[in-house]
Amino acid sequence: MQSIRVAQLFDGKQWLSDQIVDWQQGEITAIGSGAGSELPLHHGFLTAGFTDLQVNGGGGVLVNATPNAAAIWQMLLTHAQFGTTAMLPTVITDSLAVMTAAADAVAALHRQHPDNIVGIHFEGPHISYAKKGAHNADFIRPISDAEWQLYGRDDLGVKLVTVAPETVSPAEVTRLTELGCKVFVGHSDASFAQAQAALNAGAVGFTHLYNAMSALGSRAPGMVGAALLDDASVCGLIVDGHHSDFGACQLAIKTKGYQQIALVTDAMPPVGVDQQQFTLVNKTVYRQGDKLVAESGELAGSALDMASAVRNCVQQLKLPLSQALAMATAVPATVLGLTPRLGQLGVGKAANMVLLDDNLEVVDCWLAGQALARLRS
Repeated sequence: MQSIRVAQLFDGKQWLSDQIVDWQQGEITAIGSGAGSELPLHHGFLTAGFTDLQVNGGGGVLVNATPNAAAIWQMLLTHAQFGTTAMLPTVITDSLAVMTAAADAVAALHRQHPDNIVGIHFEGPHISYAKKGAHNADFIRPISDAEWQLYGRDDLGVKLVTVAPETVSPAEVTRLTELGCKVFVGHSDASFAQAQAALNAGAVGFTHLYNAMSALGSRAPGMVGAALLDDASVCGLIVDGHHSDFGACQLAIKTKGYQQIALVTDAMPPVGVDQQQFTLVNKTVYRQGDKLVAESGELAGSALDMASAVRNCVQQLKLPLSQALAMATAVPATVLGLTPRLGQLGVGKAANMVLLDDNLEVVDCWLAGQALARLRS
């Protein structure tokens, strides 16, 4: 049994003062008042750890370049420094061999750490040439029989697949959902009607809203219009000030409601390390301050971490802290179907926790009850 006493705790619904959290074997066993306790009081506040739907890299690791378990685990430990305790390692448009290797690595990690490496995100290769962004056009393709077999695997945890509705038909979207996949639409020049057809067929979200998708226009609402109008779907949002203007982020949250916005990083290898360039599927990407730009000029993922995303929501978007935290915890856990274990602090839930100070900087972090410092040693 392990315990911590904190000055403030956000359980996902309410703020509580002077609380003790007990956990054992990776699971929270009790939460209660710390009054009269002799345990040391930790200042700042405790919240559920962050869940990131879209993590391409970090700690010098890129999933596509090193799709093995050791590298992906190192990537998770890097992001845990910034409060992320659960993630979907993300493999972008690439060969079937790379996709399969990444899937095998995730399967191995998911068996060992089901509350931390919760699944995999295949971002492509079934996307639009017109909105490929930094993805390699040579690997864009329809869904093959081998990929249908990959998407049908039952050892990967959550399977999130990003597709373009003009490339993947509504029938194929439905087939993906029947195989247990969570389908997001993105990297697409689809019309408003095509995007709605994908939603009607079972798609549940939009990958990095505004970016690499047909824009909102008065006569052609596009994918952005479909995303903002639909009440049920969740939009991933990169709140770094580069992928979307902070005003556009405010508009999305005001329109959808924070309950339908999941903060994502779209992080690349430089997160957590001093790395100024890297190769992304045969293309060189350069770091320019806190922005990543491919040699061909487009944005290529981000150098964002989840703690910074939460801070930006509070400091730049002027959101209440509780809403910013929900977009990093409860919303992604809900869309992935992981709320029995993740997204809030409560008895019976995973001891995925982060302790933040008053400046929203990470003081400590626990992954399934294991302190980050111990996991890194």
